[in-house]
Amino acid sequence: MPRIAVAIGSNLGNRDDAIAFATLHLSSLLSNFSISETIETWPLGEGTENQNLYLNAVAVGETDRSPRQILDALLAIEQAFGRTRSFPNAARTLDLDLILFGRDIVVEQDLEVPHPRFRDRFFVLGPLAEVAPDMVDPVTGLRVGELLKELLRDESR
Repeated sequence: MPRIAVAIGSNLGNRDDAIAFATLHLSSLLSNFSISETIETWPLGEGTENQNLYLNAVAVGETDRSPRQILDALLAIEQAFGRTRSFPNAARTLDLDLILFGRDIVVEQDLEVPHPRFRDRFFVLGPLAEVAPDMVDPVTGLRVGELLKELLRDESR
C-alpha cells in the first residue's frame, strides 16, 4: 500500500478543534497513521493580510484507495467540518491537501500529486520532515528531509 502525506491547516474558527476533527477522520482512513506536532504560520497569498494565523500539521499513513478516492475523502472531511470555498485564498475552517501519494505522479483535473507547491512551504515540509523525513518526492528524487534543508538554506540567503 502506498504511503501518503496530507497537510492539515486551519485559520478560521476553533483551529484546535479542526485539527482534532481531521486527525480523527484521517486516522480511520489511513493505516499506520501518524501526525506531526502543530505549528503556527502566517497565511500566504494575495488577500490574506488580515487573516488569522494558521495552525498546521501533516498526517502520514498508508491506503489501498486511489489518489482520486483520497481526494474525495479529504473534500468530504473538509465539508463535514463546515469548509466553504468562497474565493481563492479565503480563510479556512479546515484545509486538507494531498501532498504525496507514494512515489506516484498524478496530473488530473483538480488533482496534482505531488502537490505542486509543497517544496516551497515550510508549513508542509517542517511537519512532514518530523514524521516522515525519508518520504521521497518522485519529481525531484529527494527525501523530504533534504527538501527541508534546501528550503531553509534558500530562505537564509
